[in-house]
Amino acid sequence: MKPLIRIASGQGFWGDLLSAPYEQVTRGSVDYLVMDYLAEVTMSIMQKQKRRDPALGYAKDLVPLMERLLPVITEKGTTVITNGGGVNPEACRDAIFAVARKLGIRSLQVGVVLGDDILDRIDALRSQGEALSNMETGESLDSVRDRLVSANVYFGAWPIVEALDRGAQLVITGRTTDTGLTLAPMIHEFRWGKGDWDRLAAGTVAGHILECGGQASGGNFSADWRSVPELDRIGFPIAEARPGGEIVITKHAGTGGMVSIQTVTEQLLYEIGDPRAYITPDCVADFTTINLESDGADRVKLFGIKGRPATDSYKVSMSYLDGYTAVGTLTYAWPEAMEKAQAADGILRKRLASLGLTFDEIRTEYVGVNACHGPIAERVRDPNEVMLRVGVRGGDREAVERFGREIAPLILTGPPTVTGFAGGRPKPGEVISYWPALMKKKAVAPSVVVATLA
Repeated sequence: MKPLIRIASGQGFWGDLLSAPYEQVTRGSVDYLVMDYLAEVTMSIMQKQKRRDPALGYAKDLVPLMERLLPVITEKGTTVITNGGGVNPEACRDAIFAVARKLGIRSLQVGVVLGDDILDRIDALRSQGEALSNMETGESLDSVRDRLVSANVYFGAWPIVEALDRGAQLVITGRTTDTGLTLAPMIHEFRWGKGDWDRLAAGTVAGHILECGGQASGGNFSADWRSVPELDRIGFPIAEARPGGEIVITKHAGTGGMVSIQTVTEQLLYEIGDPRAYITPDCVADFTTINLESDGADRVKLFGIKGRPATDSYKVSMSYLDGYTAVGTLTYAWPEAMEKAQAADGILRKRLASLGLTFDEIRTEYVGVNACHGPIAERVRDPNEVMLRVGVRGGDREAVERFGREIAPLILTGPPTVTGFAGGRPKPGEVISYWPALMKKKAVAPSVVVATLA
């Protein structure tokens, strides 16, 4: 058993800093690189891509990234774990195998975790007693059943552990919990058991800190953000873990950003509900038991974390088509910029009404005045410029498209000093809405396939 392992965060979402994973594996020694690509809306995007092309449905950025990483990780023995497989982990694996062959790499074992995609099993599962009602509203799935575009179960760390136990150097999953990516190598290396609730909770907390990439090392820092050095070359966080569940969060020396009690605390507060019950498929972590202590420059120690047994349910992330939307913008310059923007909005709304166009929602924002804080925003007396941003949402695609045709005429038939329409008419886009649900763990089982490059 190793006395310590170093787990590096490489991506916090699909679209994160492309240089971060390479920096993590080349600037110093790490045992594992974990990369989180998925969010609720991401799954629906990937599902639509897969319907258009059966060879797609994963984070496409991952393949060229692995072309850069593979020579380094094979030389250093670094293991990569990622949920970038989306809704097509096997296709993602095959694309990476093709890259490995191109690079002349002759030995690579890739583990794939399958079974989370239940879109084709919805009716069968419901007939077996899984209602899949909206866990927030209680609404029946019947209301959106014919509009579902994705349905994925949140698996945890244990399928990844199986892949690692079977020798995988790269593990690709679908909808795995963000925390599970980091917890899995701790379980694998330290042989933690399914009843080691405090240690599992400690690994889960570490995973929560790493899951958003540079947000734990000074990015998006809302305290003294000016004190964060060299964000242009921010170092992503690293978790140093020991067998007893002791965790230190740090980063590579010589990189920008910072790891402090404040940066770690902000990330700990990110996207949590009841802090006493942070529920994952692996355990329930009590965030009120977390103790933080400075362990030197850019080092924060976590200790005292308590956990409880996991629940008997998985969370299911589903999405469905919910109409169409379009958003248009125009910019009005000083003087009376805000008054002009408000007048233009009034003109637009009257024209839409005269055309008999109705929408489920129409929203106006004045960027530079109230776009972030809405009605509680303090009115700027006479701003230099205001961007009028108007959006509509509705089930009638033609009505939404016609809205887009009514923005441009304001340039010559509305208030003066207008600009900012170089992007052309706004086009209708599909609205994808989120449907969270619960299902019994016994109703679905993950499967793990480990393949060797041939």
